[in-house]
Amino acid sequence: MQKRPFLKLLGASVVFPGLQTFAQTPAKTIKIGSTLSLTGPLAGTAVVHKIAGEIFVELLNKRGGLLGRQVEWIVKDDQSKPDLARTHYEQLLTGEKVDLLMGPYATANTLAAMGVAQRNGKVLMSNSFGIPSLAKYDMHFPGYVIGALPGTTAPTLVLDAIAAGGGNPRSVAMVSSKFPSVIFMSEGAREVFKKRGLKENLWLEWEFGNKDFGPIASRLKEANADFVWVGSIGPESVQLLEAMDKIDYHPKIHFHLYPSPGAMSQSPLAKNALTLTTFEQHAPFTNSPVYAEVIKMFNERAAKANLPDTVFEMQAANAYTGWQILESGVKGSASLEDRKIADWLKANKVDTMVGRVRFDGPNNYGDDLNRVKQLQNGKWVVLHPKEMALPGGKMIL
Repeated sequence: MQKRPFLKLLGASVVFPGLQTFAQTPAKTIKIGSTLSLTGPLAGTAVVHKIAGEIFVELLNKRGGLLGRQVEWIVKDDQSKPDLARTHYEQLLTGEKVDLLMGPYATANTLAAMGVAQRNGKVLMSNSFGIPSLAKYDMHFPGYVIGALPGTTAPTLVLDAIAAGGGNPRSVAMVSSKFPSVIFMSEGAREVFKKRGLKENLWLEWEFGNKDFGPIASRLKEANADFVWVGSIGPESVQLLEAMDKIDYHPKIHFHLYPSPGAMSQSPLAKNALTLTTFEQHAPFTNSPVYAEVIKMFNERAAKANLPDTVFEMQAANAYTGWQILESGVKGSASLEDRKIADWLKANKVDTMVGRVRFDGPNNYGDDLNRVKQLQNGKWVVLHPKEMALPGGKMIL
């Protein structure tokens, strides 16, 4: 008789109250609500955000929480579906009565959450929004620090990294998922490559959720370009690499946009792959002792969760950065009022694990803090720009 109400509550959402029990959750607890793709095609990456968020809330509560109150994180599973994310964010505000919001994983879901936040006048911190031009809401603050024009700055950075590594591609084959942030970045890269003089041997798109990559692999082999751009998200890159391997095609230089980091690092087919990052678990990123405990806790919990790769990298760092921005906004404004938090963030810079972040540019975006990394011997290493590269690291082309 006592179990049914408890099980019903547990099934509705997942609560991470800094390891408090339900009986210990007082009315004064600050509730922060969000969704994550705990199931569906985005789950492989969203679980990284979940672990990083749990660690942040736990350490935050050990430091005294926010404004002297403990923090409770309420997470609902959006199943990788924007419509469900929208519904859950409405429920978090009207049903759970959360005080603050934290964004979900992936651009489409974040855009859905942004609409709910705007209708209700709530601040929204995001950690994976990839189309800054769509972030029209003035109380949205990005934890994925990609600048206001990533469609130009990011592919330019990639070409510069290849050139610095001794590469000189003359032709490019481009394939891309139609997932919103992915196709946006791929289309931006297409224009950059044309301006840089690369001959486009192939442009091909696929529907998000596609499982048959055989025809795409065949088209890439036929294109026979010096450089392959893969606009991917989640498991798509590994699926495409497997399809290419079946026809004995292995591109000379290949870049992947938003692949599941663990799945890529564990695949021998991803050898020498390039991608973007904001943080990797090696020097100079790990030089600061401030984050040693965070990284250690993540490594241990990722191993316990049986993640394919337990390294603390971009996805974990972006998630953690989003929480750091929220904490700074609340403490800096000394308030839970959304407008006061927003005003403080716009007027101040925030020190995060990916770097110093500002929100005084278009749509609250500041600098592009992307870096380029390569998969070498099963490990991701940053190679560009030089000041953030692994000491002694060298690109393999």
